[in-house]
Amino acid sequence: MLAILFEDNHLIAVNKPSGILVQGDKTGDLCLADMVKLYLKDKYQKPGNVFAGVSHRIDRPVSGVVVLAKTSKALERLNLLFKERRVQKTYWAVVKNLPNPPQATLVHYLIKNEQTNKTKAFLTEKKQTKRAELSYRLLAASNTLYLLEVLPLTGRHHQIRAQLAAIGCPIKGDVKYGFDRPNPDASIHLHARSLSLEHPVQKTPLTITAPIPDEKIWNLFAAQL
Repeated sequence: MLAILFEDNHLIAVNKPSGILVQGDKTGDLCLADMVKLYLKDKYQKPGNVFAGVSHRIDRPVSGVVVLAKTSKALERLNLLFKERRVQKTYWAVVKNLPNPPQATLVHYLIKNEQTNKTKAFLTEKKQTKRAELSYRLLAASNTLYLLEVLPLTGRHHQIRAQLAAIGCPIKGDVKYGFDRPNPDASIHLHARSLSLEHPVQKTPLTITAPIPDEKIWNLFAAQL
């Protein structure tokens, strides 16, 4: 059952659960884009193919808001908004260790290893690296875990995961980037909390917010906010 956050004639936004791909890959697993197409086909009783265009993605183990275009015109304009970095993305991350300082902007230079599908962060520019920038601030704390609000200013592969790990704050469950044990459901505690943008067709301000997963650690922090 899709958790629809917003829908009009041009866009549809969904709260993606962890474990689901946004777009299909070589695994052949059912992806979010196909699920949205099935939803639209059923809801509007459409014959033939249904359009659901992907303009951005979040990682498979990550939950949160994903917006898709219902028309090719909306997709073209949405793609431009993301390309020109005119979309404000807000993430929540539960991490190990208290970041020092509790609020800062991070700049790293990232390089992706295609074989391991992992990104390495460097403090200085090296050959083939891409500049990555994000800001974070501490929202809440509980024993050995800390809730951060993260605003990525660039959109690199595994950027938030790699940059937070680089400062000694790996995301809960993210064993690929240094957390000591996986979550039982293979998720990681990274949630795409909201997207703020100008509606690509109507030109009005639009903010879409995704409720956090109904899960013990997320609920623990939610009670503090």
